Amino acid sequence: MKQVRAFLPSTEQAAAALGAQIAAARKELGWTQSQLAERLGTTRHLVSRVEIGSTSPSIGIVLEAAILCGVLLFGRERDELRSFALSQQDRAALLPARVRRRPVEIPNDF
Repeated sequence: MKQVRAFLPSTEQAAAALGAQIAAARKELGWTQSQLAERLGTTRHLVSRVEIGSTSPSIGIVLEAAILCGVLLFGRERDELRSFALSQQDRAALLPARVRRRPVEIPNDF
C-alpha cells in the first residue's frame, strides 16, 4: 500500500505556482499537453499533474518541463543556471560538513 505524505501548505502552494507558470508558458508557446509530454518523454497525464501542482511528479520532470517552456528558475535564465548552481555549491562548501544539535540548556534558577 502506497503511503501518502503530507506536505507543508507552503510546499503545496509553491508546487501549484510553478505548475501554473509551466501551464501558462506552454500555452504561450502554443503547445498542447501532449506535445510537452512528447518533448519530456512522458505522458500527457503526468504533464497535467505537473500543471495542477501535484507534489507527486519527480522534481526532475517538473524542472525539465519548466526549462523547456522557458520558465525562469531561481530568477535565472536557462544559461545562467550552471553558474548559479556552482555558486551555491561553493557557498555550501564554506559551511560545516556536519551539523550537530546544540546542547539543551537547563535553567538552574529555581
